[in-house]
Amino acid sequence: MKEDLQKDSIFKVGKVTSVEGRTIKIEVDKAKNSSHLLYNGETIRNISVNSYIKITKGFVKIIGKVDGEFIIEDKIYLDKNYTSERKKIKRVLIVRLMGFFSSKGFERGIKELPLINNECFLLDKQEFQEVHKFVKKGDLPLVVGTLTHESGQTVEIGISELFASHIGIFGNTGSGKSYTLAKIYNKLFTIFEKEPKFNKNAKFLLFDFNGEYNSDNSIIPNKKVYNLSTRSHTHKDRLVFNETDLLDKELFSILANATEKTQKPFISRTIDFYKKTLSTDKGIEYFKNVFRKRVIEVYKMADKEKAFLLLDYFKSIIPPIYDEYGIEIDPASDVDFHNRSQEFTLNGVFLRTNPEVIKKTLLYESVSNYEFPINFISKIIHFLYFQLVYDVLSNRAQNEHIAPVINKLNSFHKDIEKVIEIKSEEEADFWDNNFFCVVNLNETNTYLKKTIPLLVSFKLYAEHKKSNSKKKEKSLNIIIDEAHNILSYASDRESETWKDYRLETFEEIIKEGRKFGVFLTIASQRPSDISSTIISQLHNFFLHRLINNNDIIAVEKTISYLDKVSFESLPILPTGTCVIAGQCIQVPVMVDISEMDKKFEPDNKTIKLVSNWI
Repeated sequence: MKEDLQKDSIFKVGKVTSVEGRTIKIEVDKAKNSSHLLYNGETIRNISVNSYIKITKGFVKIIGKVDGEFIIEDKIYLDKNYTSERKKIKRVLIVRLMGFFSSKGFERGIKELPLINNECFLLDKQEFQEVHKFVKKGDLPLVVGTLTHESGQTVEIGISELFASHIGIFGNTGSGKSYTLAKIYNKLFTIFEKEPKFNKNAKFLLFDFNGEYNSDNSIIPNKKVYNLSTRSHTHKDRLVFNETDLLDKELFSILANATEKTQKPFISRTIDFYKKTLSTDKGIEYFKNVFRKRVIEVYKMADKEKAFLLLDYFKSIIPPIYDEYGIEIDPASDVDFHNRSQEFTLNGVFLRTNPEVIKKTLLYESVSNYEFPINFISKIIHFLYFQLVYDVLSNRAQNEHIAPVINKLNSFHKDIEKVIEIKSEEEADFWDNNFFCVVNLNETNTYLKKTIPLLVSFKLYAEHKKSNSKKKEKSLNIIIDEAHNILSYASDRESETWKDYRLETFEEIIKEGRKFGVFLTIASQRPSDISSTIISQLHNFFLHRLINNNDIIAVEKTISYLDKVSFESLPILPTGTCVIAGQCIQVPVMVDISEMDKKFEPDNKTIKLVSNWI
């Protein structure tokens, strides 16, 4: 009892003088204005800005955090000549309420507000640890670092609370955000990599735009790395897809950058035609017969401009024809167009009047030599041309509306072939028996930097959603470093339609993925550039140094429960220090991220100029 009274006398710092919603003002006892206090032979930090304070209201213990303080003159002492200058000053703390202690321990939120004159105390060691106990019963701890202002206090986060959520890691270049990303996943994999159920049920996909995580040991040695490149003539690695994947209408629309109302229905018709043609063993013969029929229809046309346009499409499909000297000749060079009668002729014979003569034309005869291209993209382009010919002939589509989607594929199909490999369903194991996969996009062009993450994410999300809808045993974590590359709404390099489609796809994953066990981790230098819908759906945040005011405002709008001191600290945080906030912890904390083995670090160190110059 005596010890409790002694403890209370030392730990008591003042009383409540004002209650204004969540903001409380506390008058500090004049004897408690020193920086440290002595208790049981130990020095303890006295109350100050960024400290926690306990307010007792009967048997209820309410916890707040000091956001600021100010002083006022104590008028009671003004007329007393014997008083010291120190006694004329009243110290007042501005406190924001954070939570309370219950039978379960510390809980975030407010159930009761304090009353005027309620006594206020420092937290003892046990209470301080209880406030920073973030691992719930049944969960496992993940050590991320130590408190910046209390270096002896380790910060542990519940693994389920953190990784079964959408995570945002933000900070300017050089602030340590990539290190933090690597640290938390390295720690997770180190704990679970030898667990059979983890290897079976957990999948992690990392999109690496700058080649920071593709080294042998980065994050973890046991991983599958796709080093994609559009620069090299020899293929480095290629993503594994099966033909069924790319014949998904939504997925192929992503690849072709198709618009919603005109081009996507056209692609849908093409894919249906493709499946119908190749559904039998005699698919090539069926295609040739249809091809011959289309040649006859074009040569019977009266519209010269449209007919020559369709002939150009045939020339894109038909194999090259050479004369006796090995010189390539035009497949339609043997026919002429009679302008007066508006009809094609072959050696003076009108073809619409004499359709049987069409079978003697060079183009018609060349159809017999046609073979499907080996490459899937080239093959589907042929089907797209063929479908466009039919749609134009039947007035189902306007050439100028549909042709851009084919031109887009034509311009990029060689690049696409460099990064995508088509295999059978039995061979197409994207993960290659690994639980962690890195897609390195450092050497790809801008088009594929935006397309590949969308394509792969959509494919894996759709597969996971289909296979995990009932049992819900499996999880998929999609990790995007430098996420502003693909989640920005301010990009001027693409059409508004494509930009909307790209963002809507990831917005669907972040809004609906949780219920299917799909979670997103994004790291970025510019949170203000990222779609506000995506930022608003994040559950947990690791905030490193942010200098730009727009970035700080973007974060502030999303994390309403982050205290004023933490926000004002963001521009001056040292490298490796971050503010952690979100559902995985009861109160936002400033943490020094602990070091990991250097071989697991991302390859993003700043060059040391002087050591390279001397």
